[in-house]
Amino acid sequence: MNDYNTVPAAGHRLELIGREHLVISGVEDVERFDETGIVMSTSAGTLVVTGEDLHIGKLSLDGGELHVDGRIDSLSYEDQGPARGGFFSRLFGSA
Repeated sequence: MNDYNTVPAAGHRLELIGREHLVISGVEDVERFDETGIVMSTSAGTLVVTGEDLHIGKLSLDGGELHVDGRIDSLSYEDQGPARGGFFSRLFGSA
């Protein structure tokens, strides 16, 4: 039986409060950020957060925690997919 209330020590967790406050645990690195998007490596893969007026309120890579404020429009995981380019490539125009 799965216990969804317990998070492993290196676990990944998202807590979204009213589309305006986001707390993410399991963050390993922030690859790119601006006021419309944040791309980060997490223990569960690459996470892309998009929105408006996004600000990183707290970043602790030692603890693996990131706090984001602003209007959050989407949360998406980027898979290592085909060479065509995924969401990350389309979002930031990378080849």
